[in-house]
Amino acid sequence: MMQLKEAGASEEKARAAAKTMADYDSRFNKIDQDLALIKAEIMVLKWMLSFLLAGMVSLLFKAFSA
Repeated sequence: MMQLKEAGASEEKARAAAKTMADYDSRFNKIDQDLALIKAEIMVLKWMLSFLLAGMVSLLFKAFSA
């Protein structure tokens, strides 16, 4: 905010610009948190799919080996 005031912006405009930048920062932090949750959910889905595929392969092997 000091840089904006030194550049000639009024106190009101400098505060508004600082608040806007803080809002953007919190918005990007929320997006980062959401992406981390999505990554975790994708990992769980990958594990579930792996177990399902392993079960299907074992059932197919058992059905055709008898």
